[in-house]
Amino acid sequence: MLERLTRGSATVSELAAPLPISLPAVVQHLAVLEEAGIVRTEKRGRSRHCELNRPALARAEGWMRDRRIAAEERLDRLEAYLIGTDTEAAEPVQANSPERTDS
Repeated sequence: MLERLTRGSATVSELAAPLPISLPAVVQHLAVLEEAGIVRTEKRGRSRHCELNRPALARAEGWMRDRRIAAEERLDRLEAYLIGTDTEAAEPVQANSPERTDS
């Protein structure tokens, strides 16, 4: 639906036509998008027209990008730790070290 709305305003029926879900499911999905502020709807005559709220979509995209970058940085630190290249990582426990516990 969002992909379709990037090309401009569309009615609920136009959005639902290519989808393998029921019209009530499309309406429910649009209600969630509208509540999130990503989509705006307007009643025109007998049809409900939908359009993207581009500034809200841009904010959501920025938030997701920030989360992705943070997750990638955490994974990079984990990888460095696991391969022993992290300079802040603790020294590995030696086989004969008193810190080692075998159960």
